[in-house]
Amino acid sequence: MATRILIVEDDEAIASGIALNMRLEGYVPEVVHDGDAALTAITSDPPDLVVLDIGLPQKNGLMVLSELRHSGRHVPVIILSARHEEFDKVAALRLGADDYVTKPFALAELLARVHAVLRRATTAAAMAPASAPAPAPPPDRRLRFSKVEVDLETRAATRDGAEVPLTHLEFELLAYLIQRPAQVFSRDQLLRAVWGVRSASPRTVDNFVAQLRAKLEADPDRPRHLVTVRGSGYRFDP
Repeated sequence: MATRILIVEDDEAIASGIALNMRLEGYVPEVVHDGDAALTAITSDPPDLVVLDIGLPQKNGLMVLSELRHSGRHVPVIILSARHEEFDKVAALRLGADDYVTKPFALAELLARVHAVLRRATTAAAMAPASAPAPAPPPDRRLRFSKVEVDLETRAATRDGAEVPLTHLEFELLAYLIQRPAQVFSRDQLLRAVWGVRSASPRTVDNFVAQLRAKLEADPDRPRHLVTVRGSGYRFDP
């Protein structure tokens, strides 16, 4: 089936331009212009991906994203923002956005981000257990550190036995690091390996690491496991 993309943008010219380019790429776009319409469209017939502007009437994009994640809906979301304040980007990532693009943007960049997010989501779906009986996952697919347990098969994480909700990209970053303990990775290396992009703000990695620390570390201000290597990047210490 064709990949369906919901475009939530109140500027009709921008929305039409994005939709046209999505069709040329072989996607099936749908456009809505406010937050309430976005929530209705997503809950009634979930798309494969949402391109979500922050500055919307009715409910802004951050409110829409917050309601989606709190309701347990994990459809991939790429945020569009015309604002330059770092707060909006950080807030969107903390609420569970998979990526963000700042206006004005090149359509080629947006399409590349869409392709990368969809590719990661497709890979994750392909790894899901098939309907036919399958052998139990090997023991090394369940990793533990401190009071955290990460199941690479079910893509679930718990802390003190309680489920820790992680976005698709948060889990991808965590899984990448914990499977390579003590190795130091630069921000550019992580962007290529996890996000599938060669050109993006290194702050994206910083924000996602901060989110994981807040959810998994006993003391996020003095992390024991997700460690910053000054001048180099990040490493995972078991």
